[in-house]
Amino acid sequence: MTSYLTRADLSVAAPIVEFAEASLADSGRDATAFWAGVSGIVNDLVPRNAALLARRDELQAQIDDYHRQHPGQPDPAAYRAFLTEIGYLVPVPEHVAVTTENVDPEIATMAGPQLVVPLLNARFALNAANARWGSLYDALYGTDAIERTGELAPGREFNPARAAAVVSFGREFLDEIAPLTEGSHRDATGYRVDTAGLVVATAAGDRRLADPARFVGYTGEAEAPATVLLVQNGLHAELLIDRTGPIGRTDAAGVQDIILESAVTAILDLEDSVAAVDGEDKALGYRNWRGFMDGTLTESVTKGGTTFTRSLAADRVYRTADGGEVTLPGRATLFIRNVGHLMRTPAVLDRNGDEVFEGILDAIMTALGSLPELEGPNKGANSRTGSMYIVKPKMHGPEEVAFASELFGRVEELLGLPARTMKVGIMDEERRTSANLAASIAAAGDRVAFINTGFLDRTGDEIHTSMHAGPFLPKAQIKAQPFMQAYEDRNVAIGVASGLTGRAQIGKGMWAEPDLMHDMLQKKIAHPRAGASTAWVPSPTAATLHALHYHQVDAFAARAALPAVSAAALDALLVPPLAPEGVLTEEVVATEVDNNVQSILGYVVRWIDQGIGVSKVPDIHDVGLMEDRATLRISSQLLANWLQHGVITEEQVDDSLRRLAVVVDAQNAGDENYEPLAFEEGSALREPQGPGIAFIAARRLITEGAAQPSGYTEPLLHGLRREKKAEQLARV
Repeated sequence: MTSYLTRADLSVAAPIVEFAEASLADSGRDATAFWAGVSGIVNDLVPRNAALLARRDELQAQIDDYHRQHPGQPDPAAYRAFLTEIGYLVPVPEHVAVTTENVDPEIATMAGPQLVVPLLNARFALNAANARWGSLYDALYGTDAIERTGELAPGREFNPARAAAVVSFGREFLDEIAPLTEGSHRDATGYRVDTAGLVVATAAGDRRLADPARFVGYTGEAEAPATVLLVQNGLHAELLIDRTGPIGRTDAAGVQDIILESAVTAILDLEDSVAAVDGEDKALGYRNWRGFMDGTLTESVTKGGTTFTRSLAADRVYRTADGGEVTLPGRATLFIRNVGHLMRTPAVLDRNGDEVFEGILDAIMTALGSLPELEGPNKGANSRTGSMYIVKPKMHGPEEVAFASELFGRVEELLGLPARTMKVGIMDEERRTSANLAASIAAAGDRVAFINTGFLDRTGDEIHTSMHAGPFLPKAQIKAQPFMQAYEDRNVAIGVASGLTGRAQIGKGMWAEPDLMHDMLQKKIAHPRAGASTAWVPSPTAATLHALHYHQVDAFAARAALPAVSAAALDALLVPPLAPEGVLTEEVVATEVDNNVQSILGYVVRWIDQGIGVSKVPDIHDVGLMEDRATLRISSQLLANWLQHGVITEEQVDDSLRRLAVVVDAQNAGDENYEPLAFEEGSALREPQGPGIAFIAARRLITEGAAQPSGYTEPLLHGLRREKKAEQLARV
């Protein structure tokens, strides 16, 4: 049971009080004044937040009525006129000029991969922060980026043929980013540094770089460096030279590895990838964030029978050819993703005993946790410009962006921070924001430091917004529809036109198949080619491989060469991806139902029973896919849409749930903490042999999906997770 303490006119969960007051004491701030200020923010902004949500509901009800009266694909001109009339579409600003200041180069002027990682898992979060640098050789050897069949198959023992293929790939990469005046890095027999720069020894004589500026620095001795640092398109690559190492001793030049600057930035997540449903969960996230900001977070890790302590990586220092010094960050520059405006939390109750909005609490507590890095003993360890970067998801249009900006301003006043310290990252993932992106950017024009497409949530919102227009296509086909390309193109074009270049990131979404790195290398290069300065990856290994794309493509040059997006792109954006007549055959529908039910069960059982907010969930074919609440939203909303239009019945859903529960149980057989989904046939709800809370959650997400606010999964998940936690506590 949650224990509450009275602070001002609020009831605050004890773990939140403990976190806040320890942080206040460390920063020398008065706790009484702080809680009075928190009360003022809550009392002023909670009603405003509620009004914004009521406006969402009002607009959705009007759209639902429109589609009921005009079923099928809407006429573009008439539909656009309707959306304008009800205020869903707002006037496009004549000119948007973003003025954000004090943005770190990793965000403003560098291009590279971005990790998103659950903040409640300290080990994963530390891995992400330290993924600023990653081994190219390990990433190639350990994944399907290098062919895994025949003589190149990894096997249980070290495979010299595979290692040779990795080294060959590495030499080709070096020739791409730092070509020699003549010859190739394949010919290198050694590297050394003199006052003119890098010297590459070959059997045919010494060679230099075609562009001497590609050499940055080195460590060790100039005649026999331990590392050599190169740069291309603003990203660095380090040659690790060790003639005694297992690879280096077989390499003519002694190159043991190539270390790539990889995850330039990372988002530590309190939203879609976590299951934080009460004060205890929220306080854990806030403590972990503070641990990053004061540099003290550590985690005990056991691998191969050896236990060690993982902590934040140190910066990297190199000598230059002229005797100077270069220091590069050892860690990714960190964002924190707060929750959106929808959910309330039992972590704090207002003077009426009502739960406050979780997004308001997040803004206050994460800013409080940032104080050691903004002004305290660890100042500048994350942001050398004195900024805090907050990704704000699931906002619907410019009014809600303006509200987030106002909230951040109130928190700055509360903590005595300089105005606009708290930068906002706008997730362009709800249709109302996509359709009004320029106005949304303008609403936070002095704070915005990031926009990013989230095609997963964008698809979920597309389905819910047009729920009553008709049956949607299967989800794999939705991604290929014209609205999605218009969405992606407009995001970059509007961001550039609004002046984000040099002030903010423009990003793209997640690669959700962590085991398919060969495919990622083939496809994800499209993101820098589209002018995106960052794109999401599911692991540090994927970050290292995706970094190759930013060496191959200058994202900022690609952005400058992009064609303008036509005004007609908005009409394309507003076309719902409905299924044409004859597409939803009985076979197609049956397959799609099973695929979606399996992914829903596989994700929800871990969320509800174990509090795991993101994980690699095997699909129905045992291919591991990264699943979080965004992917859950798509699957549940699609099936809810098909139920709504009679494509499927609840009986079909129940049959699939029962059959696939057995499959999911088998896929999780090796997890000692797993609670089976399958239950005795014919038993009633809540009998000992009946379905558990996780199974019920999966079913309700489908059968009640059309009624969920904006199609979000959080209201059902949070309530049922708290129920599960109470059940688990009762067992103890």
